[in-house]
Amino acid sequence: MSRSATASLAALGVNPASELTSTTTDHTTGRVLPVRGELAGLLPWGGLRRGSTVSVGGSTSLLLALLAGATADGCWAAVVGLPQVGVLAAAELGVSVQRLALVPRPGSDPGPVIAALLDGLDLVAVACPLPPSLARRLTARARQRRAVLIACGSWPSADVELTAESVRWNPLDDGAETLRRQEISVRSGGRGSAGKPRHVLLTFGEEEIELPLVAGEPAGSDEPADAGPDRVDELAAKRATTRGRPA
Repeated sequence: MSRSATASLAALGVNPASELTSTTTDHTTGRVLPVRGELAGLLPWGGLRRGSTVSVGGSTSLLLALLAGATADGCWAAVVGLPQVGVLAAAELGVSVQRLALVPRPGSDPGPVIAALLDGLDLVAVACPLPPSLARRLTARARQRRAVLIACGSWPSADVELTAESVRWNPLDDGAETLRRQEISVRSGGRGSAGKPRHVLLTFGEEEIELPLVAGEPAGSDEPADAGPDRVDELAAKRATTRGRPA
């Protein structure tokens, strides 16, 4: 593609397919945020490209797994419109909760809230329903601010689409008293080089997982859904005590 054509597309807010590729420079300069190893194979950049929009469907665990690598690397993230997601659930899936903001109920006009988060944070996950026109404006804002917008569900013109096709838990007849191992089959698609279908199997380990995959309050959790990061140590100590482990 010529430079003039690329410039014209950029002026219209359209990303050429060539922008959905990764180079070594992208990673060393921070243009691509890291993800856990299995997820890297689903993304055309090998991580989360700044300014991109990624849609996630079918699994809240998959959403949080996307945030884990970047927050562990020092990036700040927010989750908007998911009241069932709490700090301990995020921590169990590898998210550095010290750098996670939860906005469970953004109000009747979430647009300004999401825009402000895109201005100040590296990654913003959005689960509240939005009109297509607002979604497109937020996509443009993420591109302008070099933030990663992660949409829960379908999103107009998402660069990459990740879908949890099946979710399996360990059977309780294997001797376990709780659901401790979760396997998610994930398919990717999207625009440009992201259009080639890819599949991976994500496995979340033997620690007890209490994160629901559909809307609703976590069953049996001792953590309020909108717990803030300032309660992490208190809740972690309580949880460890109930499990018979030192905090």
